[in-house]
Amino acid sequence: MNNSQKTALSAPVRPLPELLAPAGDFEKLQTALHFGADAVYLAGKRFGLRAFADNFSDEEIVQAVQLCHAQGVKVYVTLNIFASESDFALLPDFLQLLQSADADAVLVSDPGVFDFVRTHSSLPIHISTQANTTNKYAVRHWANLGAQRVVLAREVPLDEIRLIAAACPNVQLECFVHGAMCVSYSGRCLMSNYLAHRNSNRGECVQACRWAWQVREVSRDDWMPVAEDERGTYIFNSKDLNMLAHLPQLIDAGVSSLKIEGRMKSPFYVATVVSAYRRALDAIAQGTFDEALVDILQAELNKASHRDYTTGFYFADEQSRQCYDSSKAAEQYKFVAVVRAVHDDGTVTVEQRNKFCVGDRLEALTLGDDCGKRFAVQYALDEQGRNVDICNKVCQLLTINCPLRLTVGDILRKQI
Repeated sequence: MNNSQKTALSAPVRPLPELLAPAGDFEKLQTALHFGADAVYLAGKRFGLRAFADNFSDEEIVQAVQLCHAQGVKVYVTLNIFASESDFALLPDFLQLLQSADADAVLVSDPGVFDFVRTHSSLPIHISTQANTTNKYAVRHWANLGAQRVVLAREVPLDEIRLIAAACPNVQLECFVHGAMCVSYSGRCLMSNYLAHRNSNRGECVQACRWAWQVREVSRDDWMPVAEDERGTYIFNSKDLNMLAHLPQLIDAGVSSLKIEGRMKSPFYVATVVSAYRRALDAIAQGTFDEALVDILQAELNKASHRDYTTGFYFADEQSRQCYDSSKAAEQYKFVAVVRAVHDDGTVTVEQRNKFCVGDRLEALTLGDDCGKRFAVQYALDEQGRNVDICNKVCQLLTINCPLRLTVGDILRKQI
């Protein structure tokens, strides 16, 4: 651990911020709840910036808010597209749905959408990171218009977040702490539009920045001197953000909400990242957040699919924010099953997600003391009580031996 990480472990003096998790569909929402999120953000079938996530039907939004509120968890709904004229014809009915459902806030980036929400509903409004708010004057501007929270642009360094929070004490500040980063300024990119005719600012990004590229300025004969192999270069490909070791600094700076990126990611990713940050925040509250725990939780984060990690723009000494070697995310573990029932006879019933076999050693992902512990699968029985040696039917219910203390919703994973 480097010196900047060591200094990050001092105890914060401010209250803990909320842990805000992505919910790309109902299963991911339930996963986020199980592993300790204080709030979730999700989208309906329209108006959000993740058009290719499963997202939520109108009926599911109502159910999601009811489920979350029953557990004391807040729900924020994204309306953060840059809107076209045709979008506003459908927006009043959707706002009425969200207000009737008692959604806790909507996220917007377009000033027109902001004004429309304010004049057509009483929903609290959060300003999306897409609005690229980078200074206290812009934060005050949104607050004066009625915004309760501003999600700061990812380009804002930690020292300036501290200044903004001090100058705007009545505005909640939300910041990203983990997940994929966009190579373009505040996510405003047109590469996908030009190359694939998919509008990134309306939730359809094809992630052209992750492709292998060869770059040459048109008036030159030679290629630019960038890291390159026979496949090309990944000069536009960003690393993934990881601020777990620096949570106390973010808290001390005045951040109200810590946001995890990942509505397009798997339930396994949501479980792994939310649980690690939950454990970190709980340790901070208890005064037990130290280097040893950071190392344990970083090892947990490495078990989810990810690119090389970076602290993004938070610190001036960051040497590299790009991943030049490959756009493929590293993967150490496979999500093989989710626990659906726990029995008194030392067995659990699981729902299969990826192949595993009798004899494999599986590892538990749980908020309990047995997180990270392993056991060998000695047998697996299907719903008819028949032995299954190769478990390769997705969503099949299987009962297996398990000596660990697990709860419904916990996850079993297998090292690759």
